[in-house]
Amino acid sequence: MPYDDEDGPNGSVVLSDSRTAGSHAPMGSATGGIVAEVRGPLGNALKGQVQLRHDVAETALRGLLAPRKTLPPSLFYDEEGCRLFYEITKLPEYYLTRTEFRLLETIAPAVAELLPAGATLVEYGASDETKAEMLLARKASARAPMRGSFDALFGNTRDEAVFQTYIPIDVAEPALRAMRERLAVHRPELSVVPVTADFMRPVELPKRESETAIMGFFPGSTIGNLEPGPAVDFLGRVRSTLGNGAKFLLGFDTCRDPARLIRAYDDPQGVTAQFNRNLLVRLNREADATFDPETFAHRAIWNATESRVEMHLVSRVGRTVMVAGRGVQFARDESIHTENSYKYTPERMRTMITAAGWTVSKTWSDSNGLFALWLLD
Repeated sequence: MPYDDEDGPNGSVVLSDSRTAGSHAPMGSATGGIVAEVRGPLGNALKGQVQLRHDVAETALRGLLAPRKTLPPSLFYDEEGCRLFYEITKLPEYYLTRTEFRLLETIAPAVAELLPAGATLVEYGASDETKAEMLLARKASARAPMRGSFDALFGNTRDEAVFQTYIPIDVAEPALRAMRERLAVHRPELSVVPVTADFMRPVELPKRESETAIMGFFPGSTIGNLEPGPAVDFLGRVRSTLGNGAKFLLGFDTCRDPARLIRAYDDPQGVTAQFNRNLLVRLNREADATFDPETFAHRAIWNATESRVEMHLVSRVGRTVMVAGRGVQFARDESIHTENSYKYTPERMRTMITAAGWTVSKTWSDSNGLFALWLLD
């Protein structure tokens, strides 16, 4: 059922206090410097840190030396970036999280009705179980026992969870491990099998003991952070990964009101601006960069032609910034394009879904047309 989001901001959506900062995001900062040769597990960890620093620097230079400077949004999510993102989700202007949680809470029983007990839930980009919990908590609906069966004779009913197995996929292995430990306490009956992987590449799921029903889950508006072509490719890979007969619950942002969008991505409190500039702080630490973050202005733009919100960092002065030993020239008012967030009409999303080989089974949205959850099969 639709509901109305216009009753204003509230505290009904509470993120788990047990979650550590950075738990939903890619691997965060590496402590730095040149590392001497050390053998054993510690040596492997230190080598991993050096590799991470190299990857961050290489990724940053690739975008900053391009004709139009860009940085990928994956670099937002060091520990401080994750903390700031959680602050953003609590802001009254940031309608996305509040709307999605309330919509997911509303539709979870209907989704559960469509699946048998013992199903598998596969969540993409999940190192935090907060949203999945709304589905994992559901029990299979009571169905009348078959006439002549043991249950019919003795009046037994089953109270089984819809999902018996949960497979969260994310690049942040420590966060996945922490989530598995939390769920082992709160849901000991649930089999949690994390997969550390980049879901933008082919992912191999763990072998299942039996051919139970399976549903993929891609909440939030992460699909909107992908360019349309790669988004279709991702949806197609998910279909191949989950296999025939699978379902997929997809969330996406449908708000196209410029005033509401700009408030959400450029809040008066300046939290989103801090989040955007923190990307430069991370590069100073992990890519030996020399940015002065406060001399870059945060800017959010509604690009109506592309139907997307763009985030930029705009240099207030001309300067040369060093990044991993390379000089990067900035003209005054030149911007670094740090994020796109596409806002899809139902028609355009349906076209993308069809191109990826899925069909739309059920659709839900809030009464204000801000967010949608669609079930695909």
